[in-house]
Amino acid sequence: MHLSKKCSVFKVVLSALLIVALLQLIYLSFLSKFHGKQQRYRYSELFGASGTKKNAHPEKNSRKERLRYSLSTGGIFDHSGQYRVYKNLIKSDFTNNLKPGSEPSSNILALATHTTINNLHHLESLLERWQNPLSVAIFAHGQDVKFATALVYALSFFCPHIQALVDFHLVCLSGETASFPEQDREHFAGLEDCASVFSRLETHRDKYQNYAISGNISYPNNLLRNVARGGAESTYILVIDMDMMPSADLHQQFVTMLMKREPESDEVFVLPAFEIRHARKMPSSKAELVQLYQVGEVRPFYEELCPRCQAPTNYSQWVNSHVRGANSLEVAYTLTWVDPWEPFYIGPSTVPLYDESFKQYGFNRISQACELHVAGYKFSVLSSAFVVHRGFKIQGEFHAKKDEENKRNRVLFRSFKEGLKVKYPSSTRRC
Repeated sequence: MHLSKKCSVFKVVLSALLIVALLQLIYLSFLSKFHGKQQRYRYSELFGASGTKKNAHPEKNSRKERLRYSLSTGGIFDHSGQYRVYKNLIKSDFTNNLKPGSEPSSNILALATHTTINNLHHLESLLERWQNPLSVAIFAHGQDVKFATALVYALSFFCPHIQALVDFHLVCLSGETASFPEQDREHFAGLEDCASVFSRLETHRDKYQNYAISGNISYPNNLLRNVARGGAESTYILVIDMDMMPSADLHQQFVTMLMKREPESDEVFVLPAFEIRHARKMPSSKAELVQLYQVGEVRPFYEELCPRCQAPTNYSQWVNSHVRGANSLEVAYTLTWVDPWEPFYIGPSTVPLYDESFKQYGFNRISQACELHVAGYKFSVLSSAFVVHRGFKIQGEFHAKKDEENKRNRVLFRSFKEGLKVKYPSSTRRC
């Protein structure tokens, strides 16, 4: 009798477990079908597949058509014929709303930057800090061309703040072409909102260094800078790398300064450049930055690798210069360029372009600063604005061919300087 009761209890427990397992299977099956249906709905939203209501999302459908048109042009070749450029692959709402030929007061300053797909995740924090028009030139190679096209489209689709302000441009090798990502469903699996798109970009984080692209491909940094600059329809432009951050409220402070002070046509405005330990939070104000600077958590950009490259900024004078107010911006002092200074600056859109012969590591920015000097520009250092690079630049963390590329670009730089004598025959300045 006792044994019979035990058997009955065992049967009840076993039956209950079987019922629970069956319910779990039904639930998982339901979730799978629901997720699949949700993904199909998302995919139909992205690409306007058959079965969706016509004109359900006219603004998103027009975005899709604009992308399709941009890709259908096949892009244009750069001057060397080595690269294909898709300018304005996706235009921001800000740019789309500009009238042709207009120079609205709201478009005084834009930010231009460049990257590969592995650093595009920085865009989220950069735009959060900048909060104004931003032009991004992306270099992609091989399978990353499809991935970059798909993820840029997803960013514009799922992230309203990005669609509002960010213009995307794509550069690839001349033998490669970008195509509408309608058939690349694997790139969109799991994408449901803006956060999920950036999570996907995080999976490509640090896939390779910009200068160590697979297949021995050269990173055309100066071409990318020019493409990003050309896509920024503003009176003044700040060009920085994607892994750098400007000081907070820079846009508004600069616009306010221009209202009080008429800039000279041959003047650029220098932002002292720093680098910060990876673990530290990016400073937003000069006061925060100076505190970190004084305890060694922030230091001049390239201090370990090339201290002479930024030393002319005169960091001691800048750190100790008085700032009239928390939101005040003015020229602290003016400098004449000296070799080998390569400052980051806000300049008019008319300043000379970067020389696109320079690729990979070395002399790509200094060549342009050198030309500004020969062309007669002066360098006015701003009192409280700055840019900060994420992480300390240290020896041993660069790609294997850094020194070889630097040596090759040094020879190119000598030739470039000789060319400036011909380009500016009346200038007495040399570099």
